[in-house]
Amino acid sequence: MLSKILERVVASRLLAQATMCSLIHPLQCGSLPGRSTADAALVLQHNDESFHRLRYRVSTLFLDVKGGFDNVESPFLLSLLRRKGVSPYLVQWVSSFLRDRTCCLTFQGFPRIFAPVSVRVPQGSPISRLIFVIYVSSLHLESPRSLIISYVDDFAVKVASPSYNVRLLQKSFSALKRKASPINISFSVPKTELIHWRTARSNEPPCYLPVQLEGQLFYPQSRLKWLGFIFTPSFDPRSHFSRRYTIANAALATIRRLSPPGMGLPPYLCLSLARSLLALILLYGSAVSYPPPSILGQMSVFWHRVCRWITNCFSSTNLTCLHREACYPPLPILVRHQHRLAGLRLICFPPEINPARACLPKSVPTFSPHCAALIARGKITSQPYLFFNLDWRSAPDKARNPRYHHNPITALANVAVPLVDNVSTLPPISLHLTDYLPSVPGVIPSYARLKLRAKQHLFSDWAAIPAPRTTPFHPRRAPIPLWAWGSLLRAGYTRCALGKATLRLTPHGGILTLTCPARCALRPRRPSNTPSSPAPRPPFRDPASSKGSRTWPPRPKSGLTSNC
Repeated sequence: MLSKILERVVASRLLAQATMCSLIHPLQCGSLPGRSTADAALVLQHNDESFHRLRYRVSTLFLDVKGGFDNVESPFLLSLLRRKGVSPYLVQWVSSFLRDRTCCLTFQGFPRIFAPVSVRVPQGSPISRLIFVIYVSSLHLESPRSLIISYVDDFAVKVASPSYNVRLLQKSFSALKRKASPINISFSVPKTELIHWRTARSNEPPCYLPVQLEGQLFYPQSRLKWLGFIFTPSFDPRSHFSRRYTIANAALATIRRLSPPGMGLPPYLCLSLARSLLALILLYGSAVSYPPPSILGQMSVFWHRVCRWITNCFSSTNLTCLHREACYPPLPILVRHQHRLAGLRLICFPPEINPARACLPKSVPTFSPHCAALIARGKITSQPYLFFNLDWRSAPDKARNPRYHHNPITALANVAVPLVDNVSTLPPISLHLTDYLPSVPGVIPSYARLKLRAKQHLFSDWAAIPAPRTTPFHPRRAPIPLWAWGSLLRAGYTRCALGKATLRLTPHGGILTLTCPARCALRPRRPSNTPSSPAPRPPFRDPASSKGSRTWPPRPKSGLTSNC
């Protein structure tokens, strides 16, 4: 435990110096604070649409580093750190971390014998991925109409030209291979995938030309998976969200066994499972694209099933009441909220750290004195012909001016415009990201306040859905306190809120009496041909019980009386 804490402290210090010394490439999106898989996917989609606006044909080759951490050469890494001006004590610490490593397997009753380990960079350490990211930073080659995006050991080589890109891809792969050979890095060729991008409105036939790498032919894919996202040649999000819907269905079928109807986990624990597992699986990728209406309808039906599992409500329950009782908003409102938070996160990141934020126009307010541009392929944001100039705060009017529209990254930032009204300087998403950035003002607005605005928009959208007047619940995210009660008390509280019963506490305390008024619809009615004093009903025998006679309903617990 102590070693992990020490490694994390050294990793934070090495990250600060690596950023100031330009040891990390701006298009490296993995295992670094302020960067994620969504940023890599946004940059990939942004450049694809930028080249298509120039009438170019775009292709991407997805490569995977073979071996990865086991191929790091210590002499080259240490010389790179010294040459870039990293502190000597950090260089010595990294040198000691990479050499003379031993391992011991401990069994009860056996002596502890340490054996040498030939692994160069151990996996699982907080500093291992940072060392590898610094080691492969030189593989981001710069060439015209080309771009290399990476996520740790996953590389995406994108080229664009007026004609087909087969020869350009083969040339880029050969150059990347020659650059990686001196540092003992090789690529797993059998895992290579190819895709030829196209627009959704393109009338040209799809391209099926393969790429030959090391004697193997790789044909273009109609659908491929990279960093958890499923891409199609036209960036159609239906394939991705259909896959997320299938995985979420399988996850729900598994966790429903933990809480069958009437038993198992209490509702507040089911709500925690839905938030921490089902919502994350279902909405992964909502920061990059919005689900189409056809898939969103299927996902909403699945979300209704999740809310019924949380509350144990019937299938005929009103959907507005169901979501309010489950303390979870409807899925279209939740997706809009997640999309709004993703846009807020994007515009509040420092442009020197996040590659997607660097693609935004300079009119976006920031605490940084200048907007960092991407190194590979030149300054994308400085080329006015890629997209027509449209203010990032204004919504595009496709009916009047269909040619004027936002690019994918600016469109995501435009979603967060209602959250940053009357804000002259956007705050950083985290203060520790600005420790090594120059000219950061001392007084800046709080990012938590902007997130509170997003939460207020969520509740206002949720409350705008009309609900029956008899519902006792209001939009809220915190679990309802009555979920900690027993099932009989919860039912009594619901009937009291509906005006069909009264729940009062006796003066002595400790005895709850549930009394139904005369007009209560739940009171059993007598048939017209029966006497005024009906005979008591015989007890009901549960056929599923193996212990003989069992009455239903069960007897109330001590201290709880019911007059119904």
